[in-house]
Amino acid sequence: MPEPRGRGETVPVVIALGAFLMTLVGGWVAHRVTDRRHLVLGLAGGLMLGVVGLDLLPEALEAAGEEIHGVPAALLCFVLGFLAAHAVERLLAVRKAAHGMDPEERVPQVGLTAAAAMVVHSFMDGFAIGLAYQVGREMAVAVAIAVIAHDFADGFNTYTITSLYGNARNRALTMLGADALAPLAGAASTLLFTLPEQWLGIYLGFFGGVLLYLATSDILPEAHHDHPALSTLLCTVAGVGFIWLVVGLAA
Repeated sequence: MPEPRGRGETVPVVIALGAFLMTLVGGWVAHRVTDRRHLVLGLAGGLMLGVVGLDLLPEALEAAGEEIHGVPAALLCFVLGFLAAHAVERLLAVRKAAHGMDPEERVPQVGLTAAAAMVVHSFMDGFAIGLAYQVGREMAVAVAIAVIAHDFADGFNTYTITSLYGNARNRALTMLGADALAPLAGAASTLLFTLPEQWLGIYLGFFGGVLLYLATSDILPEAHHDHPALSTLLCTVAGVGFIWLVVGLAA
């Protein structure tokens, strides 16, 4: 039975404070271990792969529901997200080559765009907590456990992605702060409006494609370029395993 409005209506925002703190912890960890950059990138890549394959895509498939020409809408959006990220990076490379620049040099704007997508995703995390609370306290607790646990990965990845693409530390910290505040804003917004479940599924599919492209084309190759060590691979596996553990505990 839905929780009545009144004293309890701020509970989703209070719960989202846990996501706020966990996001900051993830970013702090990414910031402090810069002397083990290859391990950081290996872990970030594993976390991103785990989030996409074990969290985002299953949720997107369930939420989007309908098929388009025999293919689930969420999967079509997933492919579109991957291609969109690839197209943006390649177009920027062509533009740099035309101006005599190194096409392989990373563009800070790409990192900021990816971090901004992480912020939007974190907003939707808070939004999910708020909607779950409207269903009942038990549902809100289950969703909150999943959100708070994987927001460590969100904070870690937001700081790592922003820095990897050549942005200054203050920009990375700014995006981390925005990512930490986003769940609070998302939880608060559920007092004002709701989002159709189908659109949420479409967004999650598209965002999953973008994350997969960044993980496979930039972060993991960079992690193994200078340090093709077993420890780097183990960090990647550990990242996937951590997300699997989180998803299993929240099920």
